[in-house]
Amino acid sequence: MERNSVSPLYAAIDLGSNSFHMWVVREVNGSVQTLAKIKRKVRLAAGLNNQNELSQEAIQRGLECLTIFAERLQDIKPDHIRIVGTAALRTAVNANEFLSQAHSILGYPVSVIAGEEEARIIYQGVAHTSGGSDKRLVVDIGGASTEVIIGEGFDASALTSLKIGCVTWLERYFKDRYLTSVNFDAAINGAKDAIETIIERYTHQGWETCVGASGTVQALQEIMLAQGMDEIITLPKLKRLQRQAMQYERLEDLDIEGLTLERALVFPSGLSILIALFESLKIESMTLAGGALREGLVYEMMDQMRHHDVCSRTISSMQQRFQLDHTHADNVSNMALMLLAQCPNWQLEPPAENLLQATAKLHEIGASIEFKKSGEHAAYLIKHMDLPGFTRAQKNLIAELLRRHNGPLTSLPEQHALSAPSAARLLRLLRLAIILCHRRDQTCLPPFSLCMEDNKLTLLLSAKWLINNPLTRSELTQEATRQTDMGWPMAITVQD
Repeated sequence: MERNSVSPLYAAIDLGSNSFHMWVVREVNGSVQTLAKIKRKVRLAAGLNNQNELSQEAIQRGLECLTIFAERLQDIKPDHIRIVGTAALRTAVNANEFLSQAHSILGYPVSVIAGEEEARIIYQGVAHTSGGSDKRLVVDIGGASTEVIIGEGFDASALTSLKIGCVTWLERYFKDRYLTSVNFDAAINGAKDAIETIIERYTHQGWETCVGASGTVQALQEIMLAQGMDEIITLPKLKRLQRQAMQYERLEDLDIEGLTLERALVFPSGLSILIALFESLKIESMTLAGGALREGLVYEMMDQMRHHDVCSRTISSMQQRFQLDHTHADNVSNMALMLLAQCPNWQLEPPAENLLQATAKLHEIGASIEFKKSGEHAAYLIKHMDLPGFTRAQKNLIAELLRRHNGPLTSLPEQHALSAPSAARLLRLLRLAIILCHRRDQTCLPPFSLCMEDNKLTLLLSAKWLINNPLTRSELTQEATRQTDMGWPMAITVQD
């Protein structure tokens, strides 16, 4: 218990309509470290009959799951535990029968939250784990409800919980388990009927970006990546996946590349709801959010974690965790951004500057394991760690940039965070910034200018400084050769 007082544990339990989830974490250096994730497919909503009564079988499935969760709660302070029930328990007329037994098993009451409250907490989970300050539309497709939110920063301005979900839509429109156009059309149109009530208000408010925070969206992204697509969800891609699903006669026959058996049963119903949302709200694209309800529950219990810039918090936590020299990291980051500012005709995508800054600030993370293969170690660490605020594709790009941050230069593999030219340009500037800052002293930085013509870089340095810094001169000359050999022309020019 003494250990917990230093680094306390937190637990969030989400009794969802499809799955029950338990998330156990601790706060480490301003970041959340996952200690346990326990998930069980309870399909509570499937146990609701026409009178909205939960079947005894569904109740028993839920209680058996809570028996597993209860063991882990014994070591956590009561005020660090939140347990909530969502749509299925909101709907069930005999919910109290389940809730009283759940209380006995867990030792804590279950709070059945209203739809708007669920939407509010989901938004907090998204805001604390997803980068960007744009006005965003958030969609979370659950088992028996779908939450749709508009917000900016940490403040939500529109909160709605629609009574449509992948489990209830499975039972209503795919009950016969046939993957026909008739069933798909009925599921899509049924969802559109529910969405119609919010179209005017939501389109009037508008949004700049859209994120999905559900298992359905995660499953779709995994399928797309497995099939060689990027991580951006669009309506044409959803329609393509619908056509793939309809190649199979029955739900049990589904064998789409990238689709796990765990998600297969509710895949067609979740896909139908998402298609309806895209068409009704005219959503252009969607990415996967970093968190949702459980994350919102945990972050609301952690006062010290509230309302910080997510990406900055993540980078700062990584620097502390691996004892990186943050002063030097800031110098390299500032140098990289200074170099970028001198390339105004490079029209990079909006996330590029943030990705360059993050990569520069973490460029020595691999050296905390071993210097010789620091790039390989850095890439492994980044790819296998949680980075709240960065998408999966952005994580992979940061990893590949760090793999090549010094030494021999190789081309970047296919990635989906930025266009190939933009990613290559970030790598070029990162490597230059690291060389220019290698003395680790801001007062020793050289006076320079960088000229750009098409894809050619020319670095202008004073003759006197180059004479006084022969090692840096040698490294820059070698780097110019390496970049030029890659088809990225670069020259070092001496100026008086």
